[in-house]
Amino acid sequence: MRAWLMDSFTGVDHLRLGEIADPLPGPGEVLLRMRLAALNPADAFLALAQYPAKPPLPHILGRDGVGEVVAVGPGVESVRAGETAGILRCHAGVDTRGTLAELTVVPAGSVAPVPAGWTLEEMAGAPLVFLTAFQALTQWSDPPAPPPAGSVVLVTGASGGVGVASVLLGKSMGLIVVALSRNPQKGARLKQLGADFVFDPADANLRKNVATAIAPKKVDLVVDNVAGALFNQAIALLGYGGKISVVGRSGGAVPEFNTATLFFRRNRIGGVAVGDYTPETAQADFREITRRLEQIGRKPVVDSVFPFEDVKAAFARLDQGPMGKVLVRVQ
Repeated sequence: MRAWLMDSFTGVDHLRLGEIADPLPGPGEVLLRMRLAALNPADAFLALAQYPAKPPLPHILGRDGVGEVVAVGPGVESVRAGETAGILRCHAGVDTRGTLAELTVVPAGSVAPVPAGWTLEEMAGAPLVFLTAFQALTQWSDPPAPPPAGSVVLVTGASGGVGVASVLLGKSMGLIVVALSRNPQKGARLKQLGADFVFDPADANLRKNVATAIAPKKVDLVVDNVAGALFNQAIALLGYGGKISVVGRSGGAVPEFNTATLFFRRNRIGGVAVGDYTPETAQADFREITRRLEQIGRKPVVDSVFPFEDVKAAFARLDQGPMGKVLVRVQ
């Protein structure tokens, strides 16, 4: 089969399109002929050895996508050959070979049917970012649950995959959504998707403008996809008991973080780890996600679809900052 092979941890620019033996499904696994694969920032981080995984080389990146089941391993009864399925969170593309290949093996418990009314493109890019956003929004209670309706959620990097998912899910939970985006066109699209307020994070008066817009409320939760200098701005906007769910760090390290800023408002910071999902919890939460999206009449947002031969260009688009998900059409 053809696959994009990662021979070293020197970045996605050094991937090569090559031939490799077809994989076979083992017990509890299914073999998918990939139709579409989705790119995630974690792919690029792993390719630079900046992700907590060291798969054997050559590795194949790609953590989610859609394909046709062409074979099932021993003991698999939940999926049949000929069905079309999307991949939920699993080890594909992380510890095992992923979806940037013509054929991929994944656990049978980690595939799901395409929701009614969704295109293959919408399904290909949805699972990882929506499961991540769902965890970011619900992880602060036990058992996990959405914040109270009317709470204010601030989403940084709101036009990216997890950002868009956070905006959509936030609206499905009855939250007041404040989205940050540097691009006016993307900001207008976020408004169309339901964001109540959109601000440019580079605005020198960001804190004042956000505070004025949501007054007398304060920010209850931040879904932070950016980090960098913006992190301190986000903390300053939190109200008493406010929380930050840390998802990404596209803006780099947080400079001169003063932990005293957390003291008197009892603010909390917590990492989001989609790897904590079991197949069972991923299936349950993805069903809840699709139910919520149907309820508000929304679907996942796709930025662009690249041919299989143009994977490097697709990664370049991801690095530019897309509006939604970047996909690769494998077949």
